[in-house]
Amino acid sequence: MPDFTVTPWHVEGDIDYDKLTRQFGTQKITEQLRQDIGQAAGEDHFMLRRGVFFSHREMDRILEQHKNGEKFFLYTGRGPSGDTHIGHLVPWVFAKWLQDRFGANMYFQLTDDEKFYSKHDMSLEDTYEYAMQNALDFIALGFDPEKTKIIINTRNIRTLYPIAAQMAKRINFSNTKATFGFTNETNIGMIFYTALQSAPCFIEDGPVLIPLGVDQDPHFRLTRDVAPKIKRPKPALIHNMMMPGLGGPGGKMSAAENNAIYTTDTPDMVRKKITKYAFSGGQSDVAEHRKLGGNPDIDVSYQYLRMFFEPDDAKLESIHADYKSGRMLTGELKQILVEKINKFLCAHQKKREEARNRMGEFLYEE
Repeated sequence: MPDFTVTPWHVEGDIDYDKLTRQFGTQKITEQLRQDIGQAAGEDHFMLRRGVFFSHREMDRILEQHKNGEKFFLYTGRGPSGDTHIGHLVPWVFAKWLQDRFGANMYFQLTDDEKFYSKHDMSLEDTYEYAMQNALDFIALGFDPEKTKIIINTRNIRTLYPIAAQMAKRINFSNTKATFGFTNETNIGMIFYTALQSAPCFIEDGPVLIPLGVDQDPHFRLTRDVAPKIKRPKPALIHNMMMPGLGGPGGKMSAAENNAIYTTDTPDMVRKKITKYAFSGGQSDVAEHRKLGGNPDIDVSYQYLRMFFEPDDAKLESIHADYKSGRMLTGELKQILVEKINKFLCAHQKKREEARNRMGEFLYEE
């Protein structure tokens, strides 16, 4: 049995990201590349500094083309099978920073069809409704409506299908089966789906950069193989680590009960979830913790601060030192996180409500 599993539909186990990089054939983000990104952007980003974005495919090419005056556009998305949780926000927040720093156009694909194919208990009406709810969270992050379009697969198929057809003709079943482990029982919607997810990569003529969770990389390995056959540039990718679920450092945040913090959670719900369910790196009792200290590297509350909720390096380092030495107790660390999450969600939920009246500014019109 492998130590961990990472596919577009299933992530399990304690992920070894060095090993995963070798398995997927991606490149680690070096210190030099991080500096190059910061220099091109005019500032650094804490998710890069901390290795939250850890791997890439041809990010260096994007920077070189940008240096030579060639603009790139951005593409990311969401499979709408449920409400948005904070793990989903990681690549979106980074994409917002990229748009701000580089003035790039952004396409956000909501794959309501794919979730209909892959979720036996969901109708197309269900996945479309989740798509609209997820779109509110995306808009609430502050993307520029003049440079941002939301694509919903079942509503924008006239735009997507001619591109997907070009891809589908060149992706054979053998490669798809080998990449995703499909069997004779896999429905043909799933088999075709990668071609449709590829389509936004070529919606503009120039190069595209895709910030995404590393679990989605297999789709774009196939896309990159086929792109030269339709005389289009290969999409470049930059991958983020999976935000762990509340229950422990292995796997990723998912819709399992008490495993996720949702963007619609109330302050009391956040407090209860973090207090009761967030996996602790602390010791079994206070005296032992004061003596031996905690392990921030496996503590979920600390990891949420590191990956998303505490961008100030000095504050994070202070929390790390205090927790590791035993000066800070697990309950105190959890309280810091609760306050950070609730402050973020209070502002986010207000912007989310305002987004209901702005949806038309963002939806892609055919």
